[in-house]
Amino acid sequence: MQTLGQVMRARRERLGLTLSGLASQIGCAKSYLSTIENDRRDRPPSELLLQKIEVVLGFQSGDLLALTWWQRSPQRVRDEVATMRNRFHLAERLAGLLASQGVDAIHQSGELKKLVDQLAPAQNIEPTAIPVQIPVINRVAAGYPREFTDLGYPARLADEYVAAPDIHDPDAFAARVVGESMASIYSEGDIVVFSPEAPTLSGSDCFVRLARDDETTFKRIYFEQDARERDCIRLQPLNSAFPPRVERRENVAGLYAAVYVIRPVTQRPKTNPASGATAPLPRS
Repeated sequence: MQTLGQVMRARRERLGLTLSGLASQIGCAKSYLSTIENDRRDRPPSELLLQKIEVVLGFQSGDLLALTWWQRSPQRVRDEVATMRNRFHLAERLAGLLASQGVDAIHQSGELKKLVDQLAPAQNIEPTAIPVQIPVINRVAAGYPREFTDLGYPARLADEYVAAPDIHDPDAFAARVVGESMASIYSEGDIVVFSPEAPTLSGSDCFVRLARDDETTFKRIYFEQDARERDCIRLQPLNSAFPPRVERRENVAGLYAAVYVIRPVTQRPKTNPASGATAPLPRS
C-alpha cells in the first residue's frame, strides 16, 4: 500500500498542480507539504489540514485520514492485512477456476494443489512463539457500571499496546482501572489484561459487559441462584466499602477473565523488584 506522501504526490502531479500551488490553496507552507510528500514527518498532519488537501486534490472525505491511521498501525497488523488480502485474491482465483474448468481439470493440471498450498502453507512456527500486542481499550470501572467505549477503533487497533509474558491469546485486550471498588489488589490507573480464552470460573476477577447499553464493570464474579432458583451472577467488589450487585445471567453479555495486571513500579513500593512492573494476578 502506498504511503500518504506517495498518494498525495501522485494525485497532485496528475492534476498538474505544483507544490507551491497546493500550498497556497490550503494556506500551508510549501516546505511543510514537501516533508509530508517525502514521508519525513514523525507525526501525521492535522485532521483539518488533511481535509483541506482532500478537497483541493479531489479525494473522498476521510481517505487521507484513513491512510494516516493505517500507517500508524503496528507493522504486525499491516503484515496480517497484506496476508489476508493475498489469500483473498488466491481464493478468488481458485473459485474462478473451479467455475470455469471444474475440479478434475485443475487437479490434473496441478493448479489445484498449487493454490491450496498457497492458501494454507505448512506452519513450522509454534503459535506460542509469536508475541501478542495487546490493545489497551478505554477503561473499565472498578465501581459502578459505566458505558463502555472502544473509542471507535477497528478491532485490534489502538493508540497504545502492552505485552505480558505467556499471554498468546490473539483476542486479549487491556483496560485501565477506574475507581476503588477492587482495592487493595487493584488501584486506579492499573492496566489489567483480559483474555477471552481464559476460563471464567466462580471467583474469577472479570471484565463484565452488561447487556443493557453495553455497560461494563470490573468485579470478582460468583455464579449463584436466587430464591426462585434462577441463574445469577454476583458482582463482588474487593473493597468492603462497596456493595455487591447481583445480575441475572441473561443480563450479562460477556465475561472476560483477568490474567495479568501491569502497573508502574513506583505505585507499589512493596512489590518484589525482581518481578518488574508486571505481576501475575492472585487467583482465588
